[in-house]
Amino acid sequence: MRIKIFTAFLLFISCSETEPTEVELWEAQAENITIIRDDFGVPHIYGKTDADAVFGLLYAQCEDDFNRVEQNYIWATGRLAEVEGEDALYSDLRAKLFMTEEEAKANYENSPEWLKELCDAFADGINYYLYTHPEVQPKLLTRFEPWMSMYFSEGSIGGDIERISTRKIKSFYESGMELPEMEVLQLKKEEEMAEPQGSNGIAISGDLTESGNAMLLINPHTSFYFRGEVHVVSEEGLNAYGAVTWGQFFVYQGFNEKTGWMHTSTYTDVMDEFKETIVKNDGRLFYKYGEELRPVDSSSVTLKYKDGDGMKEKTFPMYRTHHGPITHQVDDQWTASAMMWEPVKALEQSYIRTKQDGYDGFRKMMDIRTNSSNNTVYADAEGNIAYFHGNFVPKRDTIFDYTEPVDGSDPKTDWQGLHTVDENILVLNPENGWIQNCNSTPYTSALEFSPKREDYPNYMSRDQENFRGIHAIELLTGRSGYTLDGLIEMAHDPYLPAFEALIPGLVTAYNENAKAYPELQEPIETLQEWDFATSEESIAMTLAHYYGTLCYSKAERPEGKYSMEWVAYWGDEWPDAQKLDMFQEALSQLQNDFGTWKMPWGEVNRYQRLNGDIRQAFNDEKPSIPIGFASGRWGALAAYGARYDNNTKKIYGTRGNSFVAAVEFGEKVKAKTMLAGGQSGDPESPHFNDQAQRYADMEFKDAAYYKDDVLKRAEVTYKPGEKK
Repeated sequence: MRIKIFTAFLLFISCSETEPTEVELWEAQAENITIIRDDFGVPHIYGKTDADAVFGLLYAQCEDDFNRVEQNYIWATGRLAEVEGEDALYSDLRAKLFMTEEEAKANYENSPEWLKELCDAFADGINYYLYTHPEVQPKLLTRFEPWMSMYFSEGSIGGDIERISTRKIKSFYESGMELPEMEVLQLKKEEEMAEPQGSNGIAISGDLTESGNAMLLINPHTSFYFRGEVHVVSEEGLNAYGAVTWGQFFVYQGFNEKTGWMHTSTYTDVMDEFKETIVKNDGRLFYKYGEELRPVDSSSVTLKYKDGDGMKEKTFPMYRTHHGPITHQVDDQWTASAMMWEPVKALEQSYIRTKQDGYDGFRKMMDIRTNSSNNTVYADAEGNIAYFHGNFVPKRDTIFDYTEPVDGSDPKTDWQGLHTVDENILVLNPENGWIQNCNSTPYTSALEFSPKREDYPNYMSRDQENFRGIHAIELLTGRSGYTLDGLIEMAHDPYLPAFEALIPGLVTAYNENAKAYPELQEPIETLQEWDFATSEESIAMTLAHYYGTLCYSKAERPEGKYSMEWVAYWGDEWPDAQKLDMFQEALSQLQNDFGTWKMPWGEVNRYQRLNGDIRQAFNDEKPSIPIGFASGRWGALAAYGARYDNNTKKIYGTRGNSFVAAVEFGEKVKAKTMLAGGQSGDPESPHFNDQAQRYADMEFKDAAYYKDDVLKRAEVTYKPGEKK
């Protein structure tokens, strides 16, 4: 019946002199799309064309969490202050410094036709959702445009642009000054205290698996509910399953039948700062470049911001050199920030990635070289495993130290094109049979078959290990016979190597000063008997976490050492009195908050999702569930990070394991997945929190990839616009 109606509609359109309305076009396209929701609410979107699939994907995302779809584009397009007020102006200015609305529109118009069709479908899918759901009241964006996708093209949380400090932008564009030293120190302190971001990617060759098939662990550590789980299929070869960042039209971390890809944040140097020598001449601004003076590109932008119940405006100048926009000042010099900014190519690469059917195609896709902020861990049905450390890597003259701002007036400091993928750090089918990257050094990614640091310029990567990397290597070495369940179990191993570096020194300090600290005997004995493994029942885990967190927040950092070395320093070289005094403070905090220090970790460390708000207002008086996982800071592969400005006594998770998938490739692809909380952002939905207890219990669900499996688990089948 639907086919007849659709055919009649097309016949009517072809015979009519009247152009179809926008709504009629949406309705016609919706007829090409079927959405099947499975028993966990995961949308399986089937479209005739890729554009149909994208239309359905965005429609389904809006059904699940329009709030987050809209928020991502309010932020990305530089309109956050219109919702959040004046404090957000400098986030908006940052967005405009890198791309104005006019530039975004030009990028869209200059895109290849196939990409423009996907951008059109992206906007149409959202707008059709809003048209068919008049009860939904957007905070700001009542209509989406195809060019908006240019602002959000790469997939990472915030992408590279979020590393540009809005405080520094404010200081420069508001007062023309450098950020005061105390604020610089405060920024550094906040970065040190922030819950570690990043992810784990592990690829296992068939030589080490029970089935003989390659496997991939997809384990991003993101803000909870930042990505949904989706399956999107077209008759043009698209069949991708995985995590999609709300509002994007490509699966960012996931798999198809033949290939799988996992992104981890990279240590590759992809951003640099250039100090410019500014000269004023006849009221115009120039900057020195070699023997010439070049005009500074100067413009202005007027930004709106919410003020009470009304709206105000503020106009800012914007300055740019060929290095990039001027974002701050260093040593009294204007400083430009250079980074990858090719939204069309980045969007192309993000989408093309999802349709590859083997290593050769995937490797060719990487030649686009716009996946700037990430490493990629890869596995496929041909049995290949691979690791790409970075993708966008500018060539530089190694006589300069690019970890600091360089002299922009010297042409020798300029980027000299990009390294090829073959020149970048690349691992393919190492003899040890596995690859790991946990945002750690690539030089331990495959044991003795890892790349060698001396073969690469320093800017390719910092050679810094972290406790998650240490943990992964220990688990992977000498192991075989993997199954999907075994891979999941390994990914949740409870051992925390950071505490093996930190706690014995505290115990030794007590043993050598026991008479002076009699009140510490019982808690120290609790730690002394501990195996450094986290669990819901462990009191020692609670003690170690509170002690370790105080060390991070209050202890002096050893000069020239990175985070993992701080912990070893505090454990071994820190004076005994400081260790014991800090531990006493941790005990006092527990005693004050809970009336006892004997708190099992699961009583303290909780999961709570009360509503669909992007920032949860946690409440100790409302229901929550115990979580045995721990922070990635301590080496937990199954990372569970918290926010500490909650006005609560208990600790509530906000980031870490969010979407997780264990994938096996063979004649058919198999996968098991987990999503923190649930698929929907609507508290009234049965899929708002239906995976929460499963998350705590490590009870993964089978991913329904093939149509027969999808149909067996179908809860509801419909077309966009239909009532469910």
